[in-house]
Amino acid sequence: MIEEKRYLQPRSIAETIAMADAQQSDFRFIAGGTDLMVNKFQENENSSCLIDLFGVEELKEMTSDESFLYIGALTTLDELKKHPLIVQQFKVLIEAAEAVATPVIRKTATLGGNILCENRCIFYNQSKWWRDAVGNCLKCEGNICIATGSKKHCYSEFVSDTAIALISMDAMIEFVDHNGSHKIALHKIFSGDGVHPVNLNKSSLIKSIILPLNQNFKSVFYKLRLRESMDFTSLTTVVTKNKEGKWNIVLGGVDPKPVLIHGNKESDHAEWIQQALKNSRAIDNEVFSRKYRRKMIQVYLKRSFDIIEKTQY
Repeated sequence: MIEEKRYLQPRSIAETIAMADAQQSDFRFIAGGTDLMVNKFQENENSSCLIDLFGVEELKEMTSDESFLYIGALTTLDELKKHPLIVQQFKVLIEAAEAVATPVIRKTATLGGNILCENRCIFYNQSKWWRDAVGNCLKCEGNICIATGSKKHCYSEFVSDTAIALISMDAMIEFVDHNGSHKIALHKIFSGDGVHPVNLNKSSLIKSIILPLNQNFKSVFYKLRLRESMDFTSLTTVVTKNKEGKWNIVLGGVDPKPVLIHGNKESDHAEWIQQALKNSRAIDNEVFSRKYRRKMIQVYLKRSFDIIEKTQY
């Protein structure tokens, strides 16, 4: 018997949530599809229903008030560089977006989709026949982490570059579910569990990403990858300092969730690096070794601190 496949096209947020609730979790939202469709091709994603968000105009809006910029979740990565407020106050978000994939993909990939990009691992992101030959891991309904031998913990890596930049600038998100609209700090939606890396209910819909205005952010972005285009991150670091002397150090690619360290002008840089290393649960599950990536954490953070300290407000 051929399984029925469904493709739904809502036109409003309310209709989207109603459709999602009706599918009893057997669905996935699709926006640009640049991550989801690859996972479907590899049979890492097998939901029988896709809910296409493209027709929901509310998710494409970009507005601001005196205190915040609201970026619609369906804003493409390419569109970010065209907005004057982002160019003036959040340049590191543009830098992070332009480090994602290729120019063609960035015209389709959305900011919301990149934030929710599925965690990756060299033993998971393979074809089904490859996984069948090697053995399924915890993330694809197996009973062991192939990389570590653990039967409890999945260490697939958090790889969103834009989320790292946004978290460094104290971003929040507004999401909608059947209970209404909610706002939460972006970093709080990530669980640290490689199998289920996002805390949100599956039918929750990110409406917008919210950034505080007039913070005079000074940020430095680094990304380690095998090739300068296409490749997902092996290590992303963003260090950001605001006008009041608050520092945020955020790492991606070295843990199942973003690694976030807070600091102030009295804090010691060496202590921040040690905290970053302690909180990064990198394992040997991608092209660069754990040892090398941990060394590069130190290199990137030291460079970032030096650059920001030399920057005048």
